[in-house]
Amino acid sequence: MTVPYPNTKLYIAGNWVDAIGGETIDVMNPVTGKPIGNVAHARIADLDLAIDAAQSGFKVWKETSAYNRYKMMRNAAMNLRDRIDEVADILTQEQGKPLAQSKAETNLAIDIIDWFAEEGRRTYGRIIPARIDGVQQMVIKEPVGPVAGFTPWNFPLNQSVRKISAAIAAGCSIIIKAAEETPASTAALVKCFADAEIPAGVINLVYGIPSEISEYLIPHTIIKKVTFTGSTAVGKQLASLAGNHMKKVTMELGGHAPAIVCEDANIDTALKVLVENKYRNAGQVCVSPTRFIVHEKCFNEFVKRFTEMVKNIKVGNGLDPETQMGPLAHDRRVESIESFVTDAVNKGAKIETGGNRIGNEGYFFEPTVLTEVSLDTRIMNEEPFGPIAPIIPFKNFDDAIEEANRLNYGLAAYAYSTSAESIRELGSRIESGMISINHHGIALIETPFGGIKDSGYGSEGGLEAIEGYLNTKFITQKSF
Repeated sequence: MTVPYPNTKLYIAGNWVDAIGGETIDVMNPVTGKPIGNVAHARIADLDLAIDAAQSGFKVWKETSAYNRYKMMRNAAMNLRDRIDEVADILTQEQGKPLAQSKAETNLAIDIIDWFAEEGRRTYGRIIPARIDGVQQMVIKEPVGPVAGFTPWNFPLNQSVRKISAAIAAGCSIIIKAAEETPASTAALVKCFADAEIPAGVINLVYGIPSEISEYLIPHTIIKKVTFTGSTAVGKQLASLAGNHMKKVTMELGGHAPAIVCEDANIDTALKVLVENKYRNAGQVCVSPTRFIVHEKCFNEFVKRFTEMVKNIKVGNGLDPETQMGPLAHDRRVESIESFVTDAVNKGAKIETGGNRIGNEGYFFEPTVLTEVSLDTRIMNEEPFGPIAPIIPFKNFDDAIEEANRLNYGLAAYAYSTSAESIRELGSRIESGMISINHHGIALIETPFGGIKDSGYGSEGGLEAIEGYLNTKFITQKSF
């Protein structure tokens, strides 16, 4: 049975509240394109309350022992585990992804909370041997302070929980500005923390106009750290604003992931993994494979089989258990994907399958495969963030590496080969923060998650993630 979709309030200072001005924003169902609820619209007065709460919450939380923080976080994870069906249902209603994918995202969120809860107990310092008798040299780690986190709509649980968990495990408080398109699932996540008796003000949740909120929170003297997941263009603006005020920053930005299929690749494995991960969440994934670079000797076979598999993807309402790909998240994505296809076709690309919007209701788009795609098309240069796979051939290994590194993105990359030498070369020469060879092994919470070049800096996974929320302090003291 479908869970009734709830209206979403702000969460400030331990209370669920309406916006002071009473404003709300409609939440659209991507299946129908019609409103299913609303979310409270925060303005500056609401943000001032959230900032004051975060400051008060930080004073309490930084003095809470790592062990007690751990226990409360584990309780939050158990709360989410008990509510997995309800949260996943809400997520599918507002975001559109198939229910199985929503449940997988919720399970991952539980794993993330548990992992950071443990990692928070391991923010070790060290003793440095001194050069002088009687001197002790210590390095300790301290929470940086109140954090401003900005999260997108494609994985509302995954992106919010990474920032919340890393921040509070380190002893920070946080204000999460979550996506207005998908507010209720993030609110359900925050409620799991609230019900675990995390002190008031440690976690605060707001929604509103992204630029208005970021331009107010980031320069504020109370905020000491900024973490953002989203497009490169917006990320550069926010990083510049944070830099002007010397704030610590983690930026997980856009990508345009190459997927290289070498002559000696196991084609069966490559096809299974790449098709599944290309069209997961309708291609609205920052680490989705987006440029398929296939050796000319296996190109025709790869295209034929890839296209056949894509034609069999069942598109529909994410609440239907038979659905493999849901709608795009909102109307802007449909318009964007249509423009990518039109541009490619106008420049000579061939549509192997798909290429069109499905129906007149909701935000459905056909899973699409393109060949004969020239390098001057938008889709070969801009992150498509949708269900389009451009496939191009390469002749020799160096050509494939050159194309993989041509753009100034460097978030994720994929490659397939059975040659030990080629595997070593792929791992060494591809310029990317994350590279997965012969399988899809990216985004495990215990591993680093982040990019290089225009794809950002810092990590949202592995032991590196919590470091972004800590200051390193050196203390040297002499005994008398």
